[in-house]
Amino acid sequence: MSGRLNLLVTAILVFCALSLVNAQYHARSLFIELERAQATARQLDIEWAQLQLDQSTLGKHARIDATARRELNMLPVTPARTQYLMVGAPVSVDQPPAGAAK
Repeated sequence: MSGRLNLLVTAILVFCALSLVNAQYHARSLFIELERAQATARQLDIEWAQLQLDQSTLGKHARIDATARRELNMLPVTPARTQYLMVGAPVSVDQPPAGAAK
């Protein structure tokens, strides 16, 4: 009877030891995954800050105006170049349709 009890206690101790090793392995794996996720989060924070800086730089009105003038040859709107469209207004035959190139 004593031999069976020793065998049962030994089996329980081996099972507990294997369970402990498995739990530690799982905890280490989760810790490594957490470290990787935190590193990725730090990298994304750096990229986000850089994108916000780029957006504030690229979104300045003076830069947009200068780029439009230089690359697209755009000019500021003047009252002489402005066309007003009225809903329901008769269309003249001798005038090109609104939006047509002059």
